[in-house]
Amino acid sequence: MTQQWLTALSVLFWWVLYGSIGAIVPAIVTWLVLRWTERCPVVFNRAYLACLLWNLAALAMLGGMAAHTGHLRPPYGPLLASNVFRWVLVANMLVGAMLLWRLIPRADAHRIRLTSACMAVAVVTALGFGIATSLAA
Repeated sequence: MTQQWLTALSVLFWWVLYGSIGAIVPAIVTWLVLRWTERCPVVFNRAYLACLLWNLAALAMLGGMAAHTGHLRPPYGPLLASNVFRWVLVANMLVGAMLLWRLIPRADAHRIRLTSACMAVAVVTALGFGIATSLAA
């Protein structure tokens, strides 16, 4: 019983650690896109928090979907081509847009526009999907 708790705690620790490392680049891209679309400074630490939560949700959603379909090892081409992956990607983008919209304020303490959050999510997803498909090939 103790070993199961330690294993679960270890998995949770590494999930958060890798999620926080993986959220750095999306947070920078999000921050740059939001500065451009809002024409106003946005708070970077809140952008990082939103991207961290989005990344943790994405790891859970995509990891669960990969485990459910049985594509846990390379090659990932069939996983990227599946319809289930596309629906999980759409749900992930909706979660990301909502998190960015709700959590990131502008420097003047107003909330960013939902369209700006959608643009940031689209840019981050396009970059991530481009990297993923180039690694899968």
